[in-house]
Amino acid sequence: MYYRFVALRFRCSGCGRCCHGDDDSFIAVSGEEAERIRRYLGLSAAWFRRRYLVPLDGGERGLRIDAGGRCALLGRDGRCRIYPVRPTQCRTYPFWPENVASRSAWLREARRCEGIGRGPHYPRRYVEAQLRRLEEDDG
Repeated sequence: MYYRFVALRFRCSGCGRCCHGDDDSFIAVSGEEAERIRRYLGLSAAWFRRRYLVPLDGGERGLRIDAGGRCALLGRDGRCRIYPVRPTQCRTYPFWPENVASRSAWLREARRCEGIGRGPHYPRRYVEAQLRRLEEDDG
């Protein structure tokens, strides 16, 4: 893993590019995360499920991605409408296993994310903690 050999730099610029994906993209949410988001938005459980959740493989759920590949909870201003209660997947970006696996993977993600390579250095311990959070959330 690339992060073991170099401290990675990152500072979120708030550009919202990480909130856009392609046809294979999804934002996994646990039941607890979905409930926290629902309460934050002040929506009924039924309306929230209908409007914002989609089924994923294995009985899991995810946040809806619109036809343009945008997270349905990304505001018109390009800002996350649920930032204080965003899911673990969002909180740990860009320190995902596929992004920190190699230098080329990190640089490939940097083409999408202007915050990669800027800001403070994140040591190995921090990156490993983010990877554990993702793993625990999946477990």
